[in-house]
Amino acid sequence: MTATRPPASITAASPRRRRRGRRTGLPVALVLPAVLGLAFLVVPLLGLVIAAPWDTLFARITSPTVLTALQLSLTTASLATVVCLVLGIPLAWLLARSDLPGSSFLRALVTVPLVLPPVVGGVALLLVLGRNGLIGQYLEAWFGFSLPFTTAGVVVAEAFVAMPFLVIAVDGALRGADRRFEDAAATLGASRWLIFRRVTLPMVAPGIAAGAVLCWARALGEFGATITFAGNFPGETQTMPLAVYLALETDPEAAIVLSLVLLAVSILVLASMRDKWISPNAA
Repeated sequence: MTATRPPASITAASPRRRRRGRRTGLPVALVLPAVLGLAFLVVPLLGLVIAAPWDTLFARITSPTVLTALQLSLTTASLATVVCLVLGIPLAWLLARSDLPGSSFLRALVTVPLVLPPVVGGVALLLVLGRNGLIGQYLEAWFGFSLPFTTAGVVVAEAFVAMPFLVIAVDGALRGADRRFEDAAATLGASRWLIFRRVTLPMVAPGIAAGAVLCWARALGEFGATITFAGNFPGETQTMPLAVYLALETDPEAAIVLSLVLLAVSILVLASMRDKWISPNAA
């Protein structure tokens, strides 16, 4: 008896074709809302680019006011990100790895600045760190130091609203990390601090990078808490968002240029880090 060969159409089918056959097509009912959602996000940015005064763009960008505000924004956002890294990584580790009672409630408290109106955050900072605040009065009396309406106050306000982005990203990375590597290091006699530095941090580095980028971008665009807690003093507390708000009332073209600079800086930073957190294959 001779064995019958299967049809050629079956033998020719590769695993790739079989996987392709199992794919479902995009539902037509979702296409229109998806296109509208994309347009809703992209068209305003395109409108900003189209409305920009390109003939005087270079002169406006290189003006002392813009350069000073841009330098202050980049400096304070970077310092705020450093503050968030120093404080946020240990906080994320505490939320992800400790068995403290009420950790879920603590995690909810950490995310409050995400939904809290920034102006309310600025008022809260004033009540605590202002000259007559719960802590600020002692800073003033003991050290002669006052945070409100200073460059340091800008950093504090930006760190307050941006830190939850870092904590959430690192917390998620810690929860998804394989703890067997840490257990193996512990069985070999490594201390907890050594395990944290040499095992845990490298494993969650993509999450830290993602959180740092989001944290920096949020700090760069902060407005409400900054103007409430630090004021709007050119060269000292006037960041780019505050300069945009001020220019919008007197010189709309200058406001467009400032907004365009912020847009370009944000896109440049996020694009440079796309392999760290935007790519679906990122570790």
